[in-house]
Amino acid sequence: MVAGWLRHLSLQRGLSEHTVRAYAADLRDLLGFLGVGPGDEEPVGPVLASLGLTDLRAWLAEQAASGRSRATLARRAAAARAFSSWAHGLGLIPADAAARLRSPRPDNRLPGVLTTQQAGHLLATAAELACQEDPLAVRDLALVETLYATGVRVSELCGLDAADLDRSARTLRVLGKGDKERVVPYGVPAARALDRWLGTRPQLAGTDAGQALFLGARGRRIDPRVVRQVVHRLCAAAQVPDLGPHGLRHSAATHVLSGGADLRSVQEILGHSSLATTQRYTHVSAERLRAVYEQAFPRA
Repeated sequence: MVAGWLRHLSLQRGLSEHTVRAYAADLRDLLGFLGVGPGDEEPVGPVLASLGLTDLRAWLAEQAASGRSRATLARRAAAARAFSSWAHGLGLIPADAAARLRSPRPDNRLPGVLTTQQAGHLLATAAELACQEDPLAVRDLALVETLYATGVRVSELCGLDAADLDRSARTLRVLGKGDKERVVPYGVPAARALDRWLGTRPQLAGTDAGQALFLGARGRRIDPRVVRQVVHRLCAAAQVPDLGPHGLRHSAATHVLSGGADLRSVQEILGHSSLATTQRYTHVSAERLRAVYEQAFPRA
């Protein structure tokens, strides 16, 4: 039953590998709460047949009490609803217990972002380390330059192929959530770092490299965990606030908006399906708002 649901998420709903993996962990956690462990020989069906809304609410309450974030709770509620609806639709369980399960209100606070000066220092540090001509350091420079220049998600970065680069137009073809494709521009510093990396890439490429743009130390397509490690390590080396790839994405969006870009353009760059998601960045541009106010209002 569980394996069938995961295939449904991947093949029919087209969810990303990361989302399917997260939903699988959420369902395992729910089954553990219900007393079904991975080593149990008892079938899952009878346990889920008696599942009720009260059980689901108790599960989420336990998660909240253990310190899980509201974003995690919302995702786990979504996973429960998706599984319950699928299983009930196929007649595998008698009732859709999660149909009335509400998600916690999301926390719209943004994580910390770098200032433009801090971002510049981070990239300068990466460039300094790349001067040693270590192939991995050259890759790391291109990696952080691309993350900051384009605001792509870490999963999108890892999925890039060399053919997705249009070096003459300085654009990337990105495959985002829900297999939605978008084209994202990048600047001259990122172009230089990418050109340098493409010249160095053959030194790392293994037989399993394929067309992957970024490679790990073993010559295969880079893993998201490695990207996170690289960003954390470079933040420590540059002595700037510690953040991950998603923090660089938030920083890029904030700086583009502060520079005068309109929300609709930033939505396209980031690949947000809803403009409301992009609007979260407007509150961090208070300095720009003050500058516009003083320039436009006669009694400022």
